[in-house]
Amino acid sequence: MSDIVIYFSRAGENYFGGELKNIEKGNTEVIAEFIQEFTGADLFKVEPEVEYPEDYMECIEIAKKEEQMNSRPKIKESLEGLEGYDTVYIGFPNWWGTLPMPMFTQLEQLDFTGKVVKPFVTHEGSGFGKSIKDLSKLCVGADIKKGLSIPGSEVYNVKDTVGLWIEE
Repeated sequence: MSDIVIYFSRAGENYFGGELKNIEKGNTEVIAEFIQEFTGADLFKVEPEVEYPEDYMECIEIAKKEEQMNSRPKIKESLEGLEGYDTVYIGFPNWWGTLPMPMFTQLEQLDFTGKVVKPFVTHEGSGFGKSIKDLSKLCVGADIKKGLSIPGSEVYNVKDTVGLWIEE
């Protein structure tokens, strides 16, 4: 059996270390790749069918409306199942207090019965928000372990922390 990392990440203009910056790779993707490096896990990136705007302020307005409407945006590709995986790492940025809505679209399609789920979040001060509560609804039947909360501006400096968390 093996591990998989299911994650959502957004590059481009992001709130990063107290200011807007253009980043080449999304913060959550950096952590997902660290996990893959430590565990050999498969990676599955959840991508919306309609990309979010590059402009950060436009992006967060759309994300806010999606969250308020409890919408399920279409995604480019769906992971069909979790057969063959014991541990499922679920990573995302905190958008309006929870997971980005495309993650809801994907996770609702999966059967988590008997899986170990290890969540991780990137943020700029808001931590997990209510996402652990939402994950417990999305991942019915899973053993949800302690999550890892990482400020986005620190992602390149936490590789050792990620390795220690994996071992917990």
